[in-house]
Amino acid sequence: MKLFVKDKWFYKSFFTMALTISLQNVIVYAVNLADNVMIGGYSELSLSAVAVVNQIQFMLQMIALGTSNGLTVLTSQYWGVKKMQPIRRVFAVALTIAVTLALVIFAAVFFAPTQVLSLLTDQTAVVAEAVPYAKIVCFSYIPFVVSQLMLALMRSIEKVRIGFVVSLVALVTNVALNYGLIYGKLGMPEMGIRGAATATLISRLVELIVVAVYVFVTEKNVQLKVSDLFKVERSYFKDYIKVGFPLVLSAGSWGIAMTVQGAILGHLGSETVLSANSIASTIFQVMSVVAYAGSSASGVIIGKTVGENRIDDVKKYTKTLQVLFVIISVVSSALLFACKGLFISFFKVEPATAEMANTFINILCVTLIGTGYEAPVLGGIVSAGGETDFVFKNDLIFMWGIVLPASLLSAFVFHFPPAVTFACLKADQVLKCAVAAVKVNRYKWIKNVTR
Repeated sequence: MKLFVKDKWFYKSFFTMALTISLQNVIVYAVNLADNVMIGGYSELSLSAVAVVNQIQFMLQMIALGTSNGLTVLTSQYWGVKKMQPIRRVFAVALTIAVTLALVIFAAVFFAPTQVLSLLTDQTAVVAEAVPYAKIVCFSYIPFVVSQLMLALMRSIEKVRIGFVVSLVALVTNVALNYGLIYGKLGMPEMGIRGAATATLISRLVELIVVAVYVFVTEKNVQLKVSDLFKVERSYFKDYIKVGFPLVLSAGSWGIAMTVQGAILGHLGSETVLSANSIASTIFQVMSVVAYAGSSASGVIIGKTVGENRIDDVKKYTKTLQVLFVIISVVSSALLFACKGLFISFFKVEPATAEMANTFINILCVTLIGTGYEAPVLGGIVSAGGETDFVFKNDLIFMWGIVLPASLLSAFVFHFPPAVTFACLKADQVLKCAVAAVKVNRYKWIKNVTR
């Protein structure tokens, strides 16, 4: 079987979706980058506080990602056979699950912020600074997951431009409000870290309004109505639990694990480690957007092709996609290494923090190559093919059986330097590549999950 297929539709679809989603993700992460840069210029203590609260936001993002991926597996296959009513019913199920989980996180953060944040760091000054930020920003959690589910629905039917538009609107809104509310510019009051939280909340609400108008008014294929959001049918709920929910569990487990990782770094006894991790992680997210966009694009293509029952084409596309993933990941890693100094210079932090951030980014340059291959192979191709439970089990074993135990030993038993612990925390991104390569090339994951 040739490595590169001769199929204009495949290349056009993949690169159109991947590039559009990449631009969208760049803007999404640029919002986080703008938050960090602006609040870092205001106060390094505030930067550490925002970094702690963002660990909760990351867990919420994982829940939104998991429910979105579960939605996409089913709806992209239904899109392949052009069945619209099942798409609406599956969306109602996914939305109900996502909002319920977001409500739980909201309640924990709003009613017990100090207790929740103290689990993530033992720095009392950081917790005290983070509490008012968290009590405002937690109101953005539900609007965020609703908008993300709607955007995932649009991606599954190959409508990706709306995601770019929505993210651009959110970026402009967030940056303007950050500038005004953090520093007291543009006639707005100086609110510091509370201003950053308020700007994030308003931008999330604007984001939701824009995407809702598109989905309910402009989009004509699915023809989603507000009443459809409440039609949770038992049969589609069962389908989602069987096929989609393993991805929710996988992402939720991943989100909890990332929070535990942040807590490990947060208990190393230094604000420097927290700030350096925040800088490195934010920059890494921006530079890894193409890899994750490739995962989303490949998931839609594979899901649609499986739904159309073109199994030979699924196998051909899988070979080509793997080559593209490797090329994309190597280029992304090289760009991250080349641009790290420039990015770090954006942050007004102490020299020790900048030096540690540089070390962390060097480690991420290596792990990005692994992420760029295994994440789209398992989270994109294998999941879209229908075998979602494998992805969950694989993540569970690597994260909870290998990475976290090794990192805890490194940090609290052997007392290795923070860089060693950080490398242990990211090691699974390389280790999972072997499993991904074996799994995807056996093709036993190809399953039609439509009714």
